[in-house]
Amino acid sequence: MPHSHDAFPTALYSAAQVRDLDARLIAAGTPGFELMQRAAHAAWRALRRRWPTAEVVTVLAGRGNNAGDAYLLAALAVRAGWRVQLLAVGDPAQLAGDAALARDAARQAGVTIQPWSECAELAGVLVDGLLGTGLSGAVREPYAQAIRLLNASGLPVLALDLPSGLCADTGRELGVAVRAELTVCFVGLKIGLFTGDAPGLVGELVFDDLQADPQIVAQAPAQAQRLAPGNLPRLAARQRTAHKGQFGHLLVVGGDRGLGGAALLAAESALRSGAGLVSLATRAEHVPAALARRPELMSVDVASANQLRGLAERAQVLVVGPGLGQAAWGRSLISVAASCARPQVWDADGLNLLAAGALMMPTDSVITPHPGEAARLLGISTAEVQADRPVAALALAKKYAAVTVLKGAGSLVAAPDGRLGLCDRGHPAMAGAGLGDVLAGLIGALIAQGLPAFEAASLAVWLHATAGECLGAQGRGLAASDLIAVIRQLLEEQSPCLN
Repeated sequence: MPHSHDAFPTALYSAAQVRDLDARLIAAGTPGFELMQRAAHAAWRALRRRWPTAEVVTVLAGRGNNAGDAYLLAALAVRAGWRVQLLAVGDPAQLAGDAALARDAARQAGVTIQPWSECAELAGVLVDGLLGTGLSGAVREPYAQAIRLLNASGLPVLALDLPSGLCADTGRELGVAVRAELTVCFVGLKIGLFTGDAPGLVGELVFDDLQADPQIVAQAPAQAQRLAPGNLPRLAARQRTAHKGQFGHLLVVGGDRGLGGAALLAAESALRSGAGLVSLATRAEHVPAALARRPELMSVDVASANQLRGLAERAQVLVVGPGLGQAAWGRSLISVAASCARPQVWDADGLNLLAAGALMMPTDSVITPHPGEAARLLGISTAEVQADRPVAALALAKKYAAVTVLKGAGSLVAAPDGRLGLCDRGHPAMAGAGLGDVLAGLIGALIAQGLPAFEAASLAVWLHATAGECLGAQGRGLAASDLIAVIRQLLEEQSPCLN
């Protein structure tokens, strides 16, 4: 059955896991050709909903099961009276198994199969049935040429299962990839549809489970879980006799000269997200501004490591790094934090100092790198991180024994034990300074209120991205501080303060 975005399943699969799920369904009694027919019907329904008056379709077919879906869709379009052109980029004679049955069914329905040519005239809605989930290396000719011409046509594109050239496992564009307006995904959601390059290629995403038996689906292994309202952790409601001491004392450490805003954003975010007490350890010149902006914060001038030690010992959670800098002041403060046996959230310059070595994080901590910081932490290039974001996130979690939030399009939350969450919310308007500081403070506040590190990071990433998505609808110019009030509202909706 089709699903809207809000009702998508939460399980995310690798290409191999989807093939395993297909095999389980076939072994349980659903023939492979029946699944192919259901996929074609699902794609045809989606095409007609999106472009009901098009009446012209050009289908590009490769030579695997993805091509089988395309041949059957072409047959449905012919039977509906549409003008159909099917261009075979892969030799139809080489099709085997269910894909060969689909080819024969298309011919019997009256579909004329033409060989692909760069001179072929593309018309109507273009259907991408070129390459499936098995692609792992760069797209080769003639498929690369077909994809380039398809993208250059300016015509609407429907991708079957995923855009050709997009890696189902990583979300990486494999040399060249189809830019679809609509992608119809079948059986199981592929993790590569939600991270890396995928958000710029997938367009609107429709999912259809092809009437798969829910019990079989539940038994199949998945790579990750999509963060969604139905599976997010919740803060417990507060008793009417609650007091501030029950919800944690959080300390933000940061704000070297000229960087005081970052630490203040993190502290204000923590305060507005429900931490019972929030202290800010920063440079003396930033204290007056902090008191003027947010007098509820306990803002303290810290000039030396010795001054920080006492503050850190009184706190339950530390947020380290926003505006910390990498000079002597920041290095001395982070050395104190690293020796403090408290759950911690490290961001920004905290991560740069961690990457430099000679520091170990306390247990039950969280790191929140963007791809560049992740590359420094792993000792690889940013391009290598982006080439396989799930692997990079899990490698960071294992290397530093810390829950890792790998930020970016399709942010990932990885735990040292291998758990992996993915957030598919957010908005391009969030590409600005200070938003990471707000996220760090939010994660710290949720830990202070009792959530374990992985659960706190997962909930925080979803709240942060969803707030950005709500505000992004207003367009450019989103300021990091704008998120704080919306996060507070979303948190109350998700975890009410009172029952």
